[in-house]
Amino acid sequence: MDRLAVLLQHYTLSTEVFHTGQFCGQAVYDSTHGFLHLLRSGAVRVTSDRHPPLDLNEPCLLLYPRQARHVFIAPEGKAADLICSRIDLGSVAGNPIARALPDILHIPLAKMPDMKTTLDLLVAESNGNLCGRQAAMNRLSELLLIHLLRYLMNGESVSTGLLAGLADKRLAKAITAIHEQPAEAWTLEGMAEVAGMSRARFATVFRETIGCTPGTYLSAWRIDLAGKHLRHGKSVAWTADAVGYGSAAALARAFRMIRGLSPGQWLKTAE
Repeated sequence: MDRLAVLLQHYTLSTEVFHTGQFCGQAVYDSTHGFLHLLRSGAVRVTSDRHPPLDLNEPCLLLYPRQARHVFIAPEGKAADLICSRIDLGSVAGNPIARALPDILHIPLAKMPDMKTTLDLLVAESNGNLCGRQAAMNRLSELLLIHLLRYLMNGESVSTGLLAGLADKRLAKAITAIHEQPAEAWTLEGMAEVAGMSRARFATVFRETIGCTPGTYLSAWRIDLAGKHLRHGKSVAWTADAVGYGSAAALARAFRMIRGLSPGQWLKTAE
């Protein structure tokens, strides 16, 4: 069971490293992207309307998974060593993990020793001047994101939501099965059986951990995938079959219930 593989298959992570090295003074980060900042040394103060001011003074990762204006301020007369990337986790495309992440994550590197090799390679590329340097840094930054998602899926830093569900070995079996087989005729009993739990216990634990019922999550996942297929030019009928609805009309009804629009209307807004 690979909790992350199907999500990475459907929703591509992408990063672009745009700053490496010394940082002094002040910088404003404000775009439609998310951001991943690696503080290697030194200190910075971070302000944003999404959170109280943060004073970072140890090596750490700072993740803004979605658009969030924030400002870095270095102490007067001092410099920080930073590697900064713009990121896209596929939240606009419907990636449920991207939507489940909090507005900001601040994690000291000391808590993530498994990242050391990737971090060392990223730093080495940032300090060098070999051909393909930018592409290598971008790929290593993507790998850093995968390490971070693994860390969160192991139950670190989140207690509710999809990531918490994927950290629960029983729930993860059912959630991963739903992700892998959206067209399956899932019932509550069937999902509970995959999780190795009773029907009532599964429903309760799922709702308390994920924040919605299993049926609601299944419907949202199917509609997310349907949107992806439609944007890629698949027909409504083909998409309905691929995501587990018996007909184009059934998919249209589900689409209106969840998105408030017909598939065709929604597709126009997504273009």
